[in-house]
Amino acid sequence: MSHWAELDKDNVVVRVLVGNNNDPDEGYQWLVDNLGGRWMQTSYNARGGKRKDPETSEPTDEAGFRKNYAGKGSIYREDLDAFVRPQPFLSWILDEETCLWNAPIEKPVGMYIWDEDTVSWKEIE
Repeated sequence: MSHWAELDKDNVVVRVLVGNNNDPDEGYQWLVDNLGGRWMQTSYNARGGKRKDPETSEPTDEAGFRKNYAGKGSIYREDLDAFVRPQPFLSWILDEETCLWNAPIEKPVGMYIWDEDTVSWKEIE
């Protein structure tokens, strides 16, 4: 099976559907012929630029197809050929290798939440 992300005019994922990649009557062509729109293939096993083992969910050394699995609201970045979640905070920085957002300060060990007003991690009490 294969997963397909429908993109709007701004490359934002509208929905993700499952199709049969080996049968054109049930895969990409079926989506285009029956639902219209613009579709990009995504991989359920891609996360942080790595392919995860489908049985253990652990990352492998293999590259993840389009870096991350597309979800509704994700953005397809043509320049990176990757799906990227929306930026969670203005101060966070996109790692173009993983296509994941990182806080500008490493998260401490324990229970913390990001505080954008102070651009710091605040301990949850």
